[in-house]
Amino acid sequence: MQQHFEVAAGSILGQNHRRVSQNNQDAWASLALEQAMIAVVCDGCGSRPNSEVGAQFGAQLTVHTLAQLVAAERPEDELFWQMLKKRLLGGMQTLQKRLGADSQGLLDYWLFTLMGCLVTPETTWIFGLGDGVFAINEQIHPIGPFANNTPPYLAYSLLWDTEKGPDPFQIQIYAQHPTEQVQSVLIGSDGVGDLMDVAENCLPGRPEPVGPLNQFWRCDRYFQNPDQVRRRLAQINREVIRPDWHTRQVRKIPGLLPDDTTLISIRRKRTEGGGKDARCNCR
Repeated sequence: MQQHFEVAAGSILGQNHRRVSQNNQDAWASLALEQAMIAVVCDGCGSRPNSEVGAQFGAQLTVHTLAQLVAAERPEDELFWQMLKKRLLGGMQTLQKRLGADSQGLLDYWLFTLMGCLVTPETTWIFGLGDGVFAINEQIHPIGPFANNTPPYLAYSLLWDTEKGPDPFQIQIYAQHPTEQVQSVLIGSDGVGDLMDVAENCLPGRPEPVGPLNQFWRCDRYFQNPDQVRRRLAQINREVIRPDWHTRQVRKIPGLLPDDTTLISIRRKRTEGGGKDARCNCR
């Protein structure tokens, strides 16, 4: 699939976490194989002390588990996604034992949302559990928010009492498209919602507008430089300090993204001679 699609990704710390000296609790991972392309974004629970560790582990575990599964199983089968969940939970339990963590440690580490994309030659799948954003072929779909800002987390399955009924924390299939019809895909953490909200704002301290979300799959520069997505998000979220000579005061222009913001963009490679996308207005 790497012959047909290209990937761009990046992540930045949100203003709210920067103010209290917290780490970026988002994580992402991607893997390009001959038979599949896999991308995953995880967002750790902000109220838990080590959720960024779980998010990093969860993103890597998910892409590598999917790589093993697609080599032997078909995603069209319902058991495929059940096996994915089972292996993810097993990986969490294994590392939890190595850390010597109890059930409280489970909550401190493994509460993260999941948003993923699996591209096979036949079908493109968007899946996950919890809040976030995805887009396919220019159509943007937010997932959440959830009541009281409490999205479902996969790790809750490890604590679920089966006497209460069936486990409600199941991996969801949000979209399923024939791959031949897919031109672009984007997945992101819930911070991408804030990014969309400030599209018409100017960059802090600059007259240039932030621009719409579609820049991340339309503009060539994001795919030509592996750090360009992060750089753009950092531009949007930087704090600028400027002197105001009229009032003789220093004015702070805050960044525009309060939450950690992470996205992965996948687009079909252009054929030779296709030229630059005329719809891209990136500078």
